[in-house]
Amino acid sequence: MTELLVKPYRDGNERGAKDFFALFSRYPNLEWVAPNLEICDSAAQIRAECRLKTPDAIEAATAIYCGVSGFLTNDLAYQRVSKLDTLVLDELL
Repeated sequence: MTELLVKPYRDGNERGAKDFFALFSRYPNLEWVAPNLEICDSAAQIRAECRLKTPDAIEAATAIYCGVSGFLTNDLAYQRVSKLDTLVLDELL
């Protein structure tokens, strides 16, 4: 959610930010997972091993914790996380 809200807030588009928030707060089959100690520990390991930035390591660790079947991104850095089946948008289009 944080990444989605940056641009509208940066542009001073409070309405756009609220629209995103409203959409994703009730989107079907979407679960919000708060970081816990296990996720944070895993994120630290991923950050150390794969040299991801902290927010990216937290996203990867959360995905692994939740047992996702695929991680869709346009950031090639996630391909360094061996426990994730990373799908890169630019490579799929």
